Amino acid sequence: MKKDVFHIVLVEPEIGANTGNIGRTCVSLDAKLHLVGKLGFDISDRQLKRAGLDYWPHLDFEHHPTWEDWWRTVPDPSRVFFFSTKAKVSLYETQFQKGDWLVFGKETKGLDPEVLERFPSQLRQIPMTGPVRSLNIATAAAIVLYEAF
Repeated sequence: MKKDVFHIVLVEPEIGANTGNIGRTCVSLDAKLHLVGKLGFDISDRQLKRAGLDYWPHLDFEHHPTWEDWWRTVPDPSRVFFFSTKAKVSLYETQFQKGDWLVFGKETKGLDPEVLERFPSQLRQIPMTGPVRSLNIATAAAIVLYEAF
């Protein structure tokens, strides 16, 4: 496991085009993409590859069939940050470092309530002042990854 890169984690992503865009962002900063659990698309999906364009072959990614499979690969659980609109702490109040894990939930529901309850001190949010419930996951992942970088 590379320790000097950021890790983007998508838990049960539903939309291939979003995952493709996030993969492309990961390639831009040499981050690793982790897909966790059931996917809402086929990993060879045309929309997924189209969104990632010709960068997909350069993407370092791994699909973990379950949360437990993924969690076993995390060397330091204190360096895992979970992003949610329900968090109280801004990502801008966090000192990120290479090797951190940046976790996002599925597009329609976000992270499970159990995750939010289990890791309250590791929850972060992207501040929003306008009348929107949330950002598109590809936009959110890009904001977080570039800020961490």
